[in-house]
Amino acid sequence: MSEAERTIETPDDPEKAAGAAGTGEPARVADEDGTADRGPRRVMVLAGVAAFAYALDLITKIMTVEWLENEPPVEVFGEWLQFRAVRNGGAAFGIGEALTVVFTCIAAAVIVVIIRLARKLYSTPWAIALGLLLGGALGNLTDRLLRAPGALEGHVVDFIAPKHFAVFNLADSAIVCGGILIVLLSFRGLDPDGTVHRD
Repeated sequence: MSEAERTIETPDDPEKAAGAAGTGEPARVADEDGTADRGPRRVMVLAGVAAFAYALDLITKIMTVEWLENEPPVEVFGEWLQFRAVRNGGAAFGIGEALTVVFTCIAAAVIVVIIRLARKLYSTPWAIALGLLLGGALGNLTDRLLRAPGALEGHVVDFIAPKHFAVFNLADSAIVCGGILIVLLSFRGLDPDGTVHRD
């Protein structure tokens, strides 16, 4: 059963229940075992997903620089998918290479917003989505800060090269997947705080 379809929690206090019904405020969904979602547990999910995405991105970039830079592309599926090292000064998929500093600041701002939002997080799907965004943003921000040509202007290491498409990395993939999941959750009416809106 999906989180949006779970049973709506009934407060133990009848007065609180009546107050919520009278105000028309959306109710927070409960877990399948009947207990309300706990914020700290959701923050742990977010942190775990972010750490996994960040570590995987960091490891693959180190391997790319070590094994693929200044080397011919490695064919995975012939010409349709190759691994090759590319330094990208722009955003995801090589967009806006002249705006490196701007994208660095945007990535830092996204990280701050996600961390602030985590305090009100009561939804596991949202924790996963925000974790993917956070891990991806941290991965590319690390390149911006530590790689050449310098701090705030560092070029991101990309290596996944599909035919007729831009070269990207796992951080880009995590950001895109997190964004798609957020769109789906929003369409379903599920908010980060665990409330469900049924229009």
